[in-house]
Order: sequence, then structure tokens, then C-alpha cells
Amino acid sequence: MSIKKKALIVIDVQNEYKDGKLQIEYPLKSLENILEAIEYAQLNSIPIIIVQHHSIEEKSVLFQKGTYEWQLQDEIKQLTPDLYIEKNYPSAFVNTPLESFLRDKEIDTLAICGYATQICCDTTARYGVHLGFNIEFLYDATGTLGLKTDLVELDAKTLFEATLATQATAFSKVLKVSEWIKQ
Repeated sequence: MSIKKKALIVIDVQNEYKDGKLQIEYPLKSLENILEAIEYAQLNSIPIIIVQHHSIEEKSVLFQKGTYEWQLQDEIKQLTPDLYIEKNYPSAFVNTPLESFLRDKEIDTLAICGYATQICCDTTARYGVHLGFNIEFLYDATGTLGLKTDLVELDAKTLFEATLATQATAFSKVLKVSEWIKQ
């Protein structure tokens, strides 16, 4: 049995999700759990990758580079990651150095946390699986908000649970941070 070499990917923990237009609604202690995962990674020499989204759509009012909402939340901003990535798409792999960094470090397992559960965390996990990585989805260290479209309206808890069900069925080992730490 081979020993897994892990990295922690912290996705889009930005002010937009704290007090901007996309405030995280569920679960309530997601930031505390993200910080717990980061602390564990630091204490155990697990590489930490910080990902920050910025919109390249000119008409978008969300994630505009240089704005307060675009900035990383204070708890994340103060970290010195092993890799910092700025991304423009939901997956942290698209047009970024993430895959080459992971391959160079011989990392085969990615623990994913951050925001939003159903978009960037989910998409990064799926993309990682397609590239051959093992994925550990730290569900209580992700967070989301309700969604309303022309087709459907979902509250944050329902959307969160649906994403986890899909991840657990086909893509990831879905874990609480406390379970991840105990492994």
C-alpha cells in the first residue's frame, strides 16, 4: 500500500463571501474549520495552496481585482502558502500552475476546502479526479449560499447536501476536518 502525499487547497476564502454580495450561509462554522485544516497542515508539513478568484468578465461586479471584496479574508491573507494561485475559472486547475506544482512535488492526494462548495470546490475536485488525483473533500470546511435561477431556487443547506452527495458518489472521499485529521 503506497503512502499518500497530500496537499491542502484553500479555495477563494475572499471578502466577497464574508460581507460582500455572496455571503456564506451554510455551514455556520466553515471558516473555523478551514482554519483548523490549515493549522493541521502547517503542523504536519502538508503543502498549502491558496487560491484566489478574480473575474475576467468586464461586466461582472463580483471578484473585481483590487477591490475589498476580491481580497482574501484576513485570516488567509496573513498566511505564507507553498503556492498562491490566482484563477479566473471555477477550477483551480484551469490556466494555473497547480497541476505542474503537484506533479513536481509528487503529490497524489488533494484535500479541498473553501468557497463555494457547489462551484469552485466541486469543480476543482472533479477536475482533479479527471487528472488522476485522489480527492478528500473537507465538507465542513466548505461553505455555500442559497441559489435562485430561472429554473430553480435552493436554500444553502439543500444545495450543500446535494453537492456532497454527488461528490461522495462519484468523485471524493467526503470528510469532516476532524476525520481528516485523525486519518
